[in-house]
Amino acid sequence: MTRRTQTILYHTLPIAFWLLAGLACVSAWFFSPSLEVREGVGLFLPALLALICLIIIRRIPRHTSSVEECFQVALLLGIASCWMPTVLFLILPVWGYLIYQNLYSLRSFTATLIGLATVAVWVGVLVFLGVIGNPWADFFATKNLWAWIPTGAVLIAFIASTIARQNLRVR
Repeated sequence: MTRRTQTILYHTLPIAFWLLAGLACVSAWFFSPSLEVREGVGLFLPALLALICLIIIRRIPRHTSSVEECFQVALLLGIASCWMPTVLFLILPVWGYLIYQNLYSLRSFTATLIGLATVAVWVGVLVFLGVIGNPWADFFATKNLWAWIPTGAVLIAFIASTIARQNLRVR
């Protein structure tokens, strides 16, 4: 591969990945059978919060403590779980990535649990006061699963563009 082709691919592949993710997000909005999903931010907010979590985790320097970042990620995924409860399963790949990078410890595990507990306490207070309904009452409801299309598309676009940028870097 020539240097010119490598430079062109370096700049255009991430754009193509993000355009495909945008197409997946728009198609999920158009083809979702529930009008309730289309009216609010419940379809796209979990994708945005999951992307922010991925950016936070990706920016942890090697050989440092990941406690603060684990708390932030758990807090953001807990907030996202109010719209799409199954997004809590993204904690497992986060832990896997931290183990792979040798950043995982008992303190980061505890920070993750404290972040999730913080969200659970606040949601419990808001449910008790009658401000919101219980967002986790229908954990595996089909209407909540439509939000996985934009979330998965955004996460795959970020991961694919990061890999493409690292592999096509002009040295």
